[in-house]
Amino acid sequence: MKRLRLIIEREFIAKVRNKSFIVMTFLSPLLMIGMGALVFFLMKKNDEKVKKIVYVDESGMFSKDIFKDSKTVKYEDFTALGIEDSKKKVEEGDYYGALYIPKQDSIEVLAKSIEFFSKDSPSMSIMERLEDKIDKELRHKKLTNFGIDIAHIEESKISSEIKMFNFSGEKSSKLINGLKIGVGAIAGYLLMMFVMIYGTSVMRSVIEEKTSRIIEVIVSSVKPFQLMLGKIIGNASAGLLQFFIWGILFLIVGVVVSLVLGINVTEFYGGKLNADQIESAKSVIGDGTNVLIEVRKLPWLKMFFLFIFYFLGGYMLYSSLFAAVGAAVDNETDTQQFMMPIMLPLILAVYVGFATVINDPHGPVSVIFSYIPFTSPIVMLMRIPFGVAWWEIAISMLLLILTFMVIVWIAAKIYRVGILMYGKKPTYKDLWKWIRYNG
Repeated sequence: MKRLRLIIEREFIAKVRNKSFIVMTFLSPLLMIGMGALVFFLMKKNDEKVKKIVYVDESGMFSKDIFKDSKTVKYEDFTALGIEDSKKKVEEGDYYGALYIPKQDSIEVLAKSIEFFSKDSPSMSIMERLEDKIDKELRHKKLTNFGIDIAHIEESKISSEIKMFNFSGEKSSKLINGLKIGVGAIAGYLLMMFVMIYGTSVMRSVIEEKTSRIIEVIVSSVKPFQLMLGKIIGNASAGLLQFFIWGILFLIVGVVVSLVLGINVTEFYGGKLNADQIESAKSVIGDGTNVLIEVRKLPWLKMFFLFIFYFLGGYMLYSSLFAAVGAAVDNETDTQQFMMPIMLPLILAVYVGFATVINDPHGPVSVIFSYIPFTSPIVMLMRIPFGVAWWEIAISMLLLILTFMVIVWIAAKIYRVGILMYGKKPTYKDLWKWIRYNG
């Protein structure tokens, strides 16, 4: 036990003293915020660019009122020029594209005959907006032909808003569901990234010690299983420290924001904000106050503890496999043949999370993959914000723990033989022999 503790301390200290670890611990939150701000800025800048579109309406069915200018799109009527001259002018000038509406005998044929010419592939959103304008006008023309009063159709339109509650009477909203999706997606993505980063770190550490022959000295006084477990736990401790520091930074930012908004943090998370405090916050950040109010409804304490559990469970599970791969090979190049089977479940978990959990967090696919130990750390984390029964979480946890114990046993079998093997590129057949070896 003492030797295991020494290995854990050695791995932990080696990791946290690394300059890259220190820099990334404090720089990563800033980089994430900066990247988000940059993406938002670029999207905003892209939307600010005015696109000039010309149209040639030979059908005579569309008035100028249909092609109203917006902040990002300006329309010009080139009907008098004709389509050929308009295309030349658009190609030579600073125009986004040319819309051609030919003359046809029927509305149905016209709807399938409209063309758009541009130098580059047009934006899908621009094309959708153009199609919406055209569809709406052609629909009105058909209704008029049927003798239906368009004014009555417009007056009959009504917008409904369904209020959402659970059976305990707690109010929900579309906004809170969007926040749950965002929080779940971020948690799942972060876990995947950390498992990959720290798991491969364990693998590289094993390869480095093996190629330098230091491993031969170490295993003379320490059991291979203790060495493997020490490396895994030491790196996991460094990862938890990084999360802890990020949590403190997040808390500091939250306190600073609450002071700026004039909100008592205890009252905010206790749901006791009065009207004056809400108005004070709205005067500073406007509609963003609604987001903050909805954020406090999320089960943060539950998500925090479950994130720690699934981080440790997922990390320990995959790191055991990474350590076994590191012990089996002589250099990082040889790891490629074994990495794909390990990475596939992680990638699958992310795809399942974004494809099914977001649309139906309690559907059969989401539930099944939140039980499977190789995908549950990511998929279950993405389901947690939507509310998951404790018995489901308990089953997922139990299966993860049991699978981890089996994988550690298998990885230890490979590790104890592989760390002393040199000069031969191992195959899956060799790994199977090492697992069955009882010497």
